[in-house]
Amino acid sequence: MNKHFWSWSNDGGERILHLNGTIAEESWFEDDVTPEMFREELMGGSGPITIWLNSPGGDCVAASRIYSMLMDYPGDVTVKIDGIAASAASVIAMAGTTVLMAPTSMIMVHNPATMAFGDHNELERAIGLLETVKESIINAYEIKTSLDRKTLSKLMEEETWMDCNKAMELGFADGVLQRETGSPAVSNGILFSQKRTDAALVNRLTEKAGMPIQPYYDRLEKLR
Repeated sequence: MNKHFWSWSNDGGERILHLNGTIAEESWFEDDVTPEMFREELMGGSGPITIWLNSPGGDCVAASRIYSMLMDYPGDVTVKIDGIAASAASVIAMAGTTVLMAPTSMIMVHNPATMAFGDHNELERAIGLLETVKESIINAYEIKTSLDRKTLSKLMEEETWMDCNKAMELGFADGVLQRETGSPAVSNGILFSQKRTDAALVNRLTEKAGMPIQPYYDRLEKLR
């Protein structure tokens, strides 16, 4: 299985790191080879690094280790989000000295998820693990944004999508990618909550049908 999901290029002496697609096709947990390979390539040069990031997320262990390596890098790290930085990829973005977003790009934050099987003890352990993972992710968001942990937890709970303006307003991004000769128009930021949208849809369908729709919607969600 190919775990080499990153690539490097050089533009006039500038080191450029491309992170595209899923962050690690399998977990970096108990994997000493892949993260060491990434570290050697990262630390094998010097000077500022530009990261072009477009990823739906992936393994939180891999994202955590990449975040830590980038935070440890002695040079400036500029993260440029040209598509999406969702889930675990949003954690990596927080390692940027400067985070820039394309006008059409998005950042998404949400609660961590896992698969669990077993008795109530196993399920309780899984819940405890998810709570710990969430707190660790909030640490990265808090350092970058300076938002309080309660606010960040709520954003994750509601699976929040942010356009570039809203991300800048909340501190997840520092600026907008633009042409050298001009500046993009700044509009009101968009913050989209999947859970609020789903709730509004269920309420409207309930009114139309004259009967509770939520139980059927819950069953559908389990099948997704």
